[in-house]
Amino acid sequence: MKESKFKSFIQTRIGFLTLLVVLFWLKYLFVAYFYFNLGLSDPYQHIIMWTSPLGTAILLIGIGFYFPRPIVSYAMMLVMDFLNTALLFANILYYRQFSDFLTFKTMTNAQKVAPGLGKSAVALLHPTDILVWLDLIVIIILLIIGKIKIDQTSYGLSTPFAITSFGAFLLGLNMFMAESSRPRLLRNTFDRSYVVKYLGIDTYTVYDAIKSTKTEAVNKNANATDLNKILSFTQDNYRQPNKDLFGKEKGKNVIIIHLESFQQFLLNLKINGKEVTPFLNSLYKNKHTISFDNFYHQVGLGRTSDAENMLETGTYGISDGSLFTSLGSENTFQGAPQILRQDGYTSAVFHGNVGTFWNRNEVYKNLGYNYFFDQNYFSNARTDKIGYGLKDKLLFAESIKYLEQMQQPFYAKYITVTNHIPFSMDAEDLDPHFNTSNTRDTTINNYFQTAHYLDEAVHEFFNYLDKSGLAKNTMVVIYGDHYGLSNSENETLAPLIGESADTWNAFNNVQMQRVPFMIHAPNLKGHINHEIAGEIDVLPTLLHLLGINSKEYVQFGDDLFAPSYPKWVVFRNGTIVSEKYVIVGNKGINGTVYNRKNGRQIINFTPQEKNGISSLSKKAKQALHYSDLLNNHNLLRFYTPTGFVPTDPTKFDYLTNYQQMLELRRKLGKNSTSLYSKHGKSTTKLYRTDAPQLGNRQTEITQIPDNVRENHLTNKEKKKSQLKAK
Repeated sequence: MKESKFKSFIQTRIGFLTLLVVLFWLKYLFVAYFYFNLGLSDPYQHIIMWTSPLGTAILLIGIGFYFPRPIVSYAMMLVMDFLNTALLFANILYYRQFSDFLTFKTMTNAQKVAPGLGKSAVALLHPTDILVWLDLIVIIILLIIGKIKIDQTSYGLSTPFAITSFGAFLLGLNMFMAESSRPRLLRNTFDRSYVVKYLGIDTYTVYDAIKSTKTEAVNKNANATDLNKILSFTQDNYRQPNKDLFGKEKGKNVIIIHLESFQQFLLNLKINGKEVTPFLNSLYKNKHTISFDNFYHQVGLGRTSDAENMLETGTYGISDGSLFTSLGSENTFQGAPQILRQDGYTSAVFHGNVGTFWNRNEVYKNLGYNYFFDQNYFSNARTDKIGYGLKDKLLFAESIKYLEQMQQPFYAKYITVTNHIPFSMDAEDLDPHFNTSNTRDTTINNYFQTAHYLDEAVHEFFNYLDKSGLAKNTMVVIYGDHYGLSNSENETLAPLIGESADTWNAFNNVQMQRVPFMIHAPNLKGHINHEIAGEIDVLPTLLHLLGINSKEYVQFGDDLFAPSYPKWVVFRNGTIVSEKYVIVGNKGINGTVYNRKNGRQIINFTPQEKNGISSLSKKAKQALHYSDLLNNHNLLRFYTPTGFVPTDPTKFDYLTNYQQMLELRRKLGKNSTSLYSKHGKSTTKLYRTDAPQLGNRQTEITQIPDNVRENHLTNKEKKKSQLKAK
C-alpha cells in the first residue's frame, strides 16, 4: 500500500519536485562528507550543513512551477536541477585541485584560463563522480520510457508561490542557525569553507557574486587619497640593503626559471637509490649559488599567475581569484620589466602554452614585457606537447634562436609546464635509468618522473649558457611557483620523505609549502640561507642586487639580504610562518599555533607568546589588506615614482616579436649587444638536447616556424613568396 502511495505521489508534479529535491539533497550530503573537508566539529554544525542545500534547491527547482504548460514545467525543473548539479560538480573538480571553492571572479574569467585544461580536468575525475549525475540520468530515462508520467494538472499561482515561500523559509532558517553558531559569518569571511559549511554551495556562490559586484563598484569610486596609508606602510617597512651586495650584479642579464609545481622536498631526495633532481641538487650547493631552504610559496587561487605577480610586482595576489585574469587587463603595474627598462634592459617571456592562458597576453603588456613567445613561436607537432603545453626540453632548446637576438642586458623568464598535474609523460621521454616510486597514488609516482625530466631540461639549458658565454654575464634565478602535491596526498608521500603518516598534521602541511629559491651568478659567494623567506621578497632582493633602490616603489616584500630583514611570511590564506611560530589561518591564539622549531602545538600561551603572535597577526593582516586595496582599486594609476616611466601597453605587439628583434639588430649594426651579434653568427648549434622529438629534427632548434616566418615577411617579400608558390 505504502509503495503504491509513493508511486502515485511521484506521478504528481509536486511529487516530482520533491523527488528532485530529495535526490539533490542526498548527493549534496554525499559530496560534503566524502569530497569536501568542511571541518564539521560538533553535532549542531552537522545539522546546519544538512539543512543548507534544501532551501536553495526548492527555490531553484521550484521555478519550474511558474510555467503553466506541464511539459515546459517538467523541463524547467530538470534544467534547474542540472544547473545546480553542474555547479556542485564544478566545485568538486576545483576543490580536488585547489582545496578551495570556486569564486565568482574565477567563473566569470574562466574563458581566460580554459585553454589547455582538458587533460588536467580528466585527471581530476573519479569513478564515484557518476553518482553526482546518476539521479538525473535515471529520472530522464524513466520519463522517456513513461515510468514517470507528466502531471497535466493546472496549479495556478498559489502553489508555486507556496513552494517559493517554503524554500525561502528553509533558507532563512538555515541562515538563522548559521548565525547562531558562527556570528557575523558573512561579515568576517576569512575562509570560504566556513560559508559553504554553514550556508551551502548555492548561497555561497550568490554571496560571493554580490561581494565581487560591490568590490567592482567600490573600485570605480577609488581616488588617490586611498594611496596614502599604503605608501606610509610600505615605506615605513622598507629595509636598507646590504652594502656588500647592493649592485653586486649591476648590468648583468637576468634569467628567471619558473619551476612549475616544484617543491623543496624534491631537492636531495633519492627514490630507489637515484636522485630525483641531480642537477638542481648540484646547483643548490654550488659555490656561486645562494640557496634558501625555508622559502615558501604564497600563492592563492591564482596559483602560477599569483607567483608571477609577486615576482614581477612585489604585491600579493587577490583573495578571491587570479589577479591576472580578474584585474590584469586594466590595472596599472610597476613591474620588474618596466622598472629595469629604465636601466636599459629588454625583456621577454618564453612559455609553451597559449598566450591567453591566465590572460598573459594582456597582462605582460601592462607589466612592460617587450616580447612574449607563446606556443605560436615553437613546434606544434602533437608529440611535442604534454598537458599544459610544449615539453620543457623543447621549450629551452627552441627558445635559443629568439634569446640570442635579445639586446643585452636582458630580463628573460622561462615558464616550464611539464611538471604540472596530472604529471603525465610519454614513454619516450622517460629516463630508463630512473625508477620512480611505487605508492598506491599514481599522482605521486608520476610527480617524481616529471620533476626528473624538468631537472634534465634545466641541465641542458645551463650547458648552453656555459658554451655560449652567457653564464659569465648572467644572474639566473630559479624558484618553485607553488606546491605540486596537494594536502590529501601528503600522508601517502610521508614515508618517502622521512616522515610518519600517523603523526602528520597541519604543521607538516605548512612545511610542504616550501619551494626552492636559488640565485646563481659568478660574482656571488654561494651558501645555503636558512632564514624564513617568501615569493613576495624576490623583487626587492633582485633589484638591490642589480643596484636599483626599491624604496619608492610600492612593494610588500623585503630584501632577503637586508641586515634588518624581518624573517616572517604570510600566506594568501592568512597562515603565518615566523622564526618562532607557525600560525595556521591567522586566527591568532584562537586558532592552531605551532612552535616552528619542534613542530609541537602550543596550547597554553605565555604573555610573551600572546604579544608576539598578536603583533605578527596584525602585520600580516595589514600587508594583505593594503595589497588588496592597492590592486582591487588600481591605485598605482595615481602614483609614479621619481624616474619611473609608466608602461604604455599599446607599444607592444607580440605577433611580430622576431621581426622586431631582427630590425633592431640591423638598425643598431655594430652597436648591437645581442649574443648573435657578439658571436657574429647564431649560437643555436651549441645547444645539445636528448629530447627524442628532436632526434631527427635538430634543424628545428635553428629554424623559425613557418607561421612565425610568414608574420615577419615584409609586403614585398610576401609578394615574392606568393609568386614563387604559383
